[in-house]
Amino acid sequence: MKITRKGLTSLILLVLMMIGLSNADAQSRRERKKQEEEAAKKAATQTQKAPEKKGGIQPFSKVITKDAETDEGLFNVHKLDDKYYFEISDSLLNRDMLMVTRIAKTASGIGFGGGKTNTQMLRWQKEGDKILLRIISTQVTAADSLPIAEAVENSNFAPILASFPIKAIAKDSAGSVIDATSLMSSDNKTMGLPGYYRSAYRVTRLDNDRSYITRVSAYPENIELRHVKTYFAGNSPSSSADESITVEMSNSMILLPKVPMQRRLFDRRVGWFARGTTDYGLDVQQSKTVRYLDRWRLEVKEEDMDKFRRGELVVPKKQIVYYIDRATPDKWVKYIKQGVEDWQVAFEAAGFKDAIIAKEAPSKEEDPDWSPEDVRYSTVRYLASPIPNANGPHVSDPRSGEILESDINWYHNVMTLLRRWFFVQTAAINPRAQSPEFDDEVMGRLIRFVSSHEVGHTLGLPHNFGSSNAYPVDSLRSAEFTQRMGTAPSIMDYARFNYVAQPEDKGVALMPEIGEYDKYSIAWGYRPILDANSPEAELPTLRKWIEDKKGDPLYRFGRQGNSNDYTAQSEDLGDDAMKASAYGIANLKRIVSNVRDWTYVQGSDYTELEEMYGEVRSQFNRYMGHVRRYVGGVKEDYKTADQDGLVYTHAPKAKQKEAVKFLNDELFNTPMWMLDNEIIGRLQDYGAVESMRSLQVSTLNDLLGWGKLGRVIENSTLNGSEAYSILELTADIRNGIWSELRAGKAIDTYRRNLQRAHIERLGELLTEDESNSRFGNSIDASQSDIRPIARAELKALQSSIRSAISRTSDRMSKIHLEDALVRVNDILDPK
Repeated sequence: MKITRKGLTSLILLVLMMIGLSNADAQSRRERKKQEEEAAKKAATQTQKAPEKKGGIQPFSKVITKDAETDEGLFNVHKLDDKYYFEISDSLLNRDMLMVTRIAKTASGIGFGGGKTNTQMLRWQKEGDKILLRIISTQVTAADSLPIAEAVENSNFAPILASFPIKAIAKDSAGSVIDATSLMSSDNKTMGLPGYYRSAYRVTRLDNDRSYITRVSAYPENIELRHVKTYFAGNSPSSSADESITVEMSNSMILLPKVPMQRRLFDRRVGWFARGTTDYGLDVQQSKTVRYLDRWRLEVKEEDMDKFRRGELVVPKKQIVYYIDRATPDKWVKYIKQGVEDWQVAFEAAGFKDAIIAKEAPSKEEDPDWSPEDVRYSTVRYLASPIPNANGPHVSDPRSGEILESDINWYHNVMTLLRRWFFVQTAAINPRAQSPEFDDEVMGRLIRFVSSHEVGHTLGLPHNFGSSNAYPVDSLRSAEFTQRMGTAPSIMDYARFNYVAQPEDKGVALMPEIGEYDKYSIAWGYRPILDANSPEAELPTLRKWIEDKKGDPLYRFGRQGNSNDYTAQSEDLGDDAMKASAYGIANLKRIVSNVRDWTYVQGSDYTELEEMYGEVRSQFNRYMGHVRRYVGGVKEDYKTADQDGLVYTHAPKAKQKEAVKFLNDELFNTPMWMLDNEIIGRLQDYGAVESMRSLQVSTLNDLLGWGKLGRVIENSTLNGSEAYSILELTADIRNGIWSELRAGKAIDTYRRNLQRAHIERLGELLTEDESNSRFGNSIDASQSDIRPIARAELKALQSSIRSAISRTSDRMSKIHLEDALVRVNDILDPK
């Protein structure tokens, strides 16, 4: 094609025009970019000037000035004047944390120092220019991969505990700074005095003028908050004059593991502290609560797997370490450490050696940063407190049950409790207990015993009150048996000390050790099941371990709290309460004969005598409680549906009848050996008669309690002649308490009081108001056999008393019987 000069000119002009447009476009883009950069700089400048805008995000240096005191840890905590700022890393947002709230310091009558009041799981979350602190519930769950997880989340919306505006961005731009002062200074019920104390003491509001923040401390895995709270309280137990309560609260914020430990599922046949969640993700046709153990994370090192499989003992990846508080008196440290390490033998049954060890806390010179509040350290804390007790709480991950740390609270005055127990239960046969103060070796051994017991709780074990019932009573008199087996198969029972042994039983052991049950339960809860990659996969092995021990009383768990189980009692020994208590009473008689000499301190008053004489009375009453539990009692022995046998079996008829005879002989027939005038005359000017009346009547009223009588009726209904019937029970009580009537014998003061109490109790069973007639086990008094039986008993007494009056020559006894007849007549035929 031929291009003319005119056409060529036009083409050149077109090209030049296009180039010009292209250059203009490029220039426009450059200008726009420049404008955007300038706008960004302007915005940044405006952000830097944000302090002038109330509530805006400020530069870090403007919020956290050089005057701030900084404590680095899980969060960096900055203190500036009276404000506390948390610098929360973005990596910690949406991480699960646990807040444990305790009363750190308290006044008399308001709990005790170190007592836990609340535990909640928390998450810090960022929402716009705010940081929210939310309370996370683990009560209902479902796996994230399941469709139902969304429904669970929608029904479990996390409430907001607190909201904080972001004050600044962290220096590294990977975190937020908030003013967290209000979290501690406000009346936040989650972090302050719990509701049950508020109700009991009629707390109205917080007094801000008398409340303040003590400190905030940061550690690598936790933040510790301390704040004093003073409340106006209409019913203050500590400061009634100004109607107020002051406590120091402690809140521990603990970072939970990113990946929770694998759970081990709970089985009620093995005693264990456990927690539960309702899991909606299970393939079952109902909502089901899944319970799992509280336990430490004990794992086998990779390099030791083959050894473990061969049955060799291995040291776990991470040992359980307890530090003994610096405040602990030097002479007791070794005994507390021994109590901790006594559990090594139990962990050997689980396949581990040196799984639990004790160390002394480093001195301030050795490690100035060491603190018992650091969640990385579990501590036995020695408290200067008049409370005669010790306890072993622990902190657990609610998602998995993993125990994260524990602090055993050891109160100084627990030694007083130990001295009383050891004296009243062993002094009759043990010369080293026959004094008002024990030597350090004896007290040290007692401290070791309590240390072992409390450590057991921190490992996940509850009380096993059924343990001591496994040993025949007479075995506890054998030196060979008790030296080998201790006084109970579990140190977690309240078996205390060997009150059964008699003076001739030389070399007998006096207290329990880590026993066969303890080894079994630790192995069941802690032994790794290597090939099981889920809690459900562990179940066949766990169940087999239980089945292997079935029927052997050494491995039975008897829970605390079933007041009807005569085989699972506190402070008892052996498999027969009547026989064990008879031995115990024989020893108490020996103690009463010598108690003045054994409590003598030159130049002192009778405080020691009064204390130990009171312990004799308490121990005797304890024996009566052990015996009366048989009447209407049952044995609870947990089983699964595929096991033979009943879970609940009634106490044998012969043993119930024997129990009532024992009470008639040892208690209702007044124990005059307790009423030593040489002792009473040194301790009180009045009260011995009333004290005995109270002792006798408390047992009588328990025997004729609504719940117990209801259980006796049910047993008789279900088991017929094999059961101890209510007719037999009430007749045996009547014949024992009124035994003087048949022969017209004189009736002394103690028996007259008891007989009147018997009439009064029968009258209550017959006439109590309908509004008060429902008692224990849903007994309806108006419709049960109890009232007809009470009427029949009163009529039987009416006849016997009327006949005995003429046979009785003692003037006071005759007056008593005439009055008793009037009382019975008035009940049966009220005017």
